Amino acid sequence: MQGKPISFEDWVQDVHPSIRNDPLWQFRVYPKALFAYDLGWEDCERLLQDERGKAIARQLIRSMGSISSNIEEGDGRGYGKDYAYRLRIALAEARESRGWYWRARKLLSPNVLDHRLKLLDEIIGTLAPNISRQQKFKK
Repeated sequence: MQGKPISFEDWVQDVHPSIRNDPLWQFRVYPKALFAYDLGWEDCERLLQDERGKAIARQLIRSMGSISSNIEEGDGRGYGKDYAYRLRIALAEARESRGWYWRARKLLSPNVLDHRLKLLDEIIGTLAPNISRQQKFKK
C-alpha cells in the first residue's frame, strides 16, 4: 500500500451490495469514511512493522473506524439533534485521524500521507455543513 494509493472508484467495486444498496450509501461522506477506514487498515500493517508505529496504529484504526460508525449510529436515530451529535463525534474522529496520520508521516510514503490527508479533509469538509443542517431539524 506504499505505492500508488487505490482509487475510491476501484474500491467501490469491491464493496458488498448490502452496503452499497443501503440508503446511507447515498450520504456522500459515508462511503468516503468506509474507504478511509479500509485505507487506514492497510496503513496500520505498515505502521505495525515499526515499534514506534504500534501506538499510532492502535489510535489510528480506532479513530478511523469511529468516523463511519458514528455516521451509522446517527442515521439510525433519525434526523435532528441526536444525528447532529453523532456527526459532531464523527467530525472530531476525522480530525483526530488526520492528526494521527501526521504523526505517522515518518513511517508512510509522502504519496500515501498526502492521499490520506486530502481524503480526511474532504470528509471533514462534508461533515461540518451537515451538522448545521441536522441541528435545524426538530425531533
